[in-house]
Amino acid sequence: MAEPEINQFLTHLAVKEHVSASTQNQALSSLLFLYRYVLDREIGDLGEVIRARKSIRVPVVMTREEVKAVLNHLTGDRWLMASLMYGSGLRLMECLRLRIQDMDFSRNEITIRDGKGGKDRMTMLPDSLKSPLQDHLQKVKKIHEKDVADGWGRVELPNALARKYVNAPIDWRWQWVFPQEKRWKNVKIGEEGRHHTDESLVQKAVKDAVTKAGLIKRATCHTFRHSFATHLLEGGYDIRTVQELLGHKDVKTTMIYTHVLNRGPAGVRSPVDGL
Repeated sequence: MAEPEINQFLTHLAVKEHVSASTQNQALSSLLFLYRYVLDREIGDLGEVIRARKSIRVPVVMTREEVKAVLNHLTGDRWLMASLMYGSGLRLMECLRLRIQDMDFSRNEITIRDGKGGKDRMTMLPDSLKSPLQDHLQKVKKIHEKDVADGWGRVELPNALARKYVNAPIDWRWQWVFPQEKRWKNVKIGEEGRHHTDESLVQKAVKDAVTKAGLIKRATCHTFRHSFATHLLEGGYDIRTVQELLGHKDVKTTMIYTHVLNRGPAGVRSPVDGL
């Protein structure tokens, strides 16, 4: 079996199984991997494959009152991370991978390094979060100093920079803004260190907060980012500015947030209401 059978299988997934476009693409990638690396055979032209239609979904957006209600059920660094995701439009992993040097308190800026698509970008550092962040970083610095005193305190650096700058892994500037609570330990060589907070812990905290706030919406960590963009557009900021803050390559990606503004169906009064 080769090209014709792969074509038939992918078409079957779209026509008979009604799978999503991403599921069909995953199946194709798996088959290509199987033939190329397991069976050691290159796949030729598959011909006309019926592709699953990619759905366009309207993002889930919380109102300002709902955001406030969810944040009120979070505490400590979980509250701080959620506030940054909403206040700066950060993705969850962008927030967790922040390093000390990425925070510029004098210019009220946050630098996102190696974001989606391998791009760097700048976004705002909310005034209301500066003081809580500075208090948080003082605690983190004490933890780091203790780790260094214990003979550890090294973090992983991107792009093998540790080989170029030997002392950089223990430099305060390179430490995580949100380090994990306990040090990891390599039992074979005895080395210890800290990674950033695991994303599942933040996701669980936000899920619990959404439940306690009584929200029916399926709000997640990424919903804070959707709400950030929507509320900026509602506030009158131009879409190009929002595009830059979100790091979207194409403004068409940002335009999805115009669908949830009060200028479409939600902003039109139904004629039945006038009866």
